[in-house]
Amino acid sequence: MTNGHDNSGAAEESLRMVSSSPLDNEPVSDEELRPHHLEGFIGQPRLKAQLQLFLDAARKRDVPPDHILLAGPPGLGKTTLAMIVANELEVPIRVTSGPAIQHAGDLASILSSLETGEVLFIDEIHRLPRAAEELLYIAMEDFRVDVMVGKGPGASSIPLTLPRFTVIGATTREGMLPSPLRARFGFTAHLDFYPHEELERLIERSSDVLGMRLAPDAARELSLRSRGTPRIANRLLRRVRDWATVHDLSTVGPDAVHDALSLYQIDSEGLDRLDIAVLRAIVRNFNGGPVGLNNLSAMVGEESETVETVCEPYLVREAFLVRTPKGRVATDKAWRHLGITPPGRDGDVSKNI
Repeated sequence: MTNGHDNSGAAEESLRMVSSSPLDNEPVSDEELRPHHLEGFIGQPRLKAQLQLFLDAARKRDVPPDHILLAGPPGLGKTTLAMIVANELEVPIRVTSGPAIQHAGDLASILSSLETGEVLFIDEIHRLPRAAEELLYIAMEDFRVDVMVGKGPGASSIPLTLPRFTVIGATTREGMLPSPLRARFGFTAHLDFYPHEELERLIERSSDVLGMRLAPDAARELSLRSRGTPRIANRLLRRVRDWATVHDLSTVGPDAVHDALSLYQIDSEGLDRLDIAVLRAIVRNFNGGPVGLNNLSAMVGEESETVETVCEPYLVREAFLVRTPKGRVATDKAWRHLGITPPGRDGDVSKNI
């Protein structure tokens, strides 16, 4: 079972500093920056309140909590929250992922070794093989797995009772989860992109952990470039720390943040080289659009998959770009960001759609 995309976009995304996915040379966990309890988790206040109530109720009843589904874009803290749940409950956690489970037997082996109350965290749960999904349905609802003994016509199924445990599934594509699997989660948490104020707090916390001293407004400068994503914020903070180390800076100010991230071609809005290339192609080569995806991809020298899945989501979310039936159109915000005056558009791109 695949995620429905080829690898071209994923390859490009893995090379970008502003990627919300882990980079190839970067630890997925960022363990030293990860809070270990819900109180220390910054952002997502409504989700935190819901999860706190959910866990407190389970503790008072002295039973493992219902299964939890964490849904949202990458880099917002789903793995961190799974670790926090296990820490709050003071139980072990077993970590795996959808792509790592190739066969139902792989999952059966994990399930049969779980202890009472243990947390099983399945990242990218939408990528489980179909046979493993069906096995998981039964395990989550009835706390048993059916083990096949023997082969051929003489094979038989023996039910194996499992201790009560909690599955925490994480997905960036909730719509790809089959309805029967979604229905087995007692609590679904949706993570949202962070506002700048919450990212500032997160950056200040991370800088303390890393032993960095930030001047006033430095965290703000970093938050503006972090695309609403804690993983990106922490990654950029590390690169700024590199800059401060090389330039012997005891305190990092907003100018140092600007200079450090300019080296990586990340501007004040969090746009990188590829984002700017897309906007510049629409504005300069197609007079602002509309332009078809294939033509746009050819102009910037990237696969259409890369442009559509790597660049466009953030450009659309931040109103630099709109998708129309006729193609992509650059907004006035995009023209101004490139330092170009929009040609007689009456200030409203929607009138040209």
